[in-house]
Amino acid sequence: MKSAGFAVRGVIEGFYGRPWSHEQRLDLLGFLGARGMNTYVHAPKADRPSWREAGVQGLGELAARGRQAGVDVIHCLSPGLSLRYSDAGDVQALCVAFERAMEAGAAGVGLLLDDIPLRLRHPRDAAAFDDLAAAQVALIEAVFARTGRLIVCPTVYCGTGDDPYVRALSLIDARIDLFWTGRSICSATIDLADAAAVTRTLNRAPLYWDNYPVNDVAMGHELHIGPYRGRDRHLYRFATGVVANGMELYESSKIAFATVADYLRDPEGYDPEESWQRALADVVGDGADLAAYRLFADNVRGSCLEPYDAPRLTGVLEQWAFERESGDAVAADRLLAEHARELLAAAEHLLRGPVRRSALVAEARPWLEEFERGALALLATARQNVRPHPRRPAPKRVFGDCLEEFSW
Repeated sequence: MKSAGFAVRGVIEGFYGRPWSHEQRLDLLGFLGARGMNTYVHAPKADRPSWREAGVQGLGELAARGRQAGVDVIHCLSPGLSLRYSDAGDVQALCVAFERAMEAGAAGVGLLLDDIPLRLRHPRDAAAFDDLAAAQVALIEAVFARTGRLIVCPTVYCGTGDDPYVRALSLIDARIDLFWTGRSICSATIDLADAAAVTRTLNRAPLYWDNYPVNDVAMGHELHIGPYRGRDRHLYRFATGVVANGMELYESSKIAFATVADYLRDPEGYDPEESWQRALADVVGDGADLAAYRLFADNVRGSCLEPYDAPRLTGVLEQWAFERESGDAVAADRLLAEHARELLAAAEHLLRGPVRRSALVAEARPWLEEFERGALALLATARQNVRPHPRRPAPKRVFGDCLEEFSW
């Protein structure tokens, strides 16, 4: 399979919530390497308040495992909330922390300046620098001089790039990579025109920190296990690479990660649906487990990348409504009952039957329980022989809400 030119292909642990365990990170490195990925970025938000005391425990083992798998381990720190840019001692302490990470085996380091106020907060900083961008440029150059390989997440990291802060930050050394998330924090699409415009503004091709399949903060009710989509097939022409931000749900994240790997390996030939089917078999296994999980997964596809939560169920409901409106209520209810029983059998197997990937199923239990409740409601509806609501609103994204398209 041909190489499409993404220099960086990987995953970033950059979500809000409980970080992955050391054992999960070790497992991830093998998972990534086996699928042609070459980068793991350690950047969990829960580590942010402790940058001054941040150690490198476990980093050496991660770095060694990464080298075996062909995966660079990038160690990040987030000093933006407490570091004083004008304080030489603070700058020195940050540089030393990064140097220790490099000595422990990190292939590079990341300076995360995201999700902080877009202004200088310390009076001495305000007296020493014209604005936040000027202070950060000085800090970035000091760190880069001590480390040699640096990735920076700027405070403004999405949009069109036409921003005074972004233009000022673009003056840093061109060898420093800059993270970018696209038009939005969670971008539904990343197209070539936007990527080209951002490349011109940043004076370098961006390294996309892609916020999928992450489901933190307001997205916590969503289970992001659908395929990677909406990225231009020629994005590699204006991107250093892509690192996909995972969910706190480590095992579930692997499904999306496998599709990301397929895209990064061959973006021009990538087919989201084909990749997704392979990913499900790859992560879930085969046999009854796979058959049941596929039915479940098709009902929780909604995300910033996918507006429809349950395409197959929506089709069944549409056909059910049509048959009832045409006067064949028996056929309509038989169709709905048959599909409901199929869904119930899948839920029963995953929730109570023997499964090989028990950690994967355990993570999804809240969604599986909702899936089962929805299937029971469908079966009850099929037995009631009632007419659907005459006005049918647009499909909903949440599985349970799909049932509200009809009145019974």
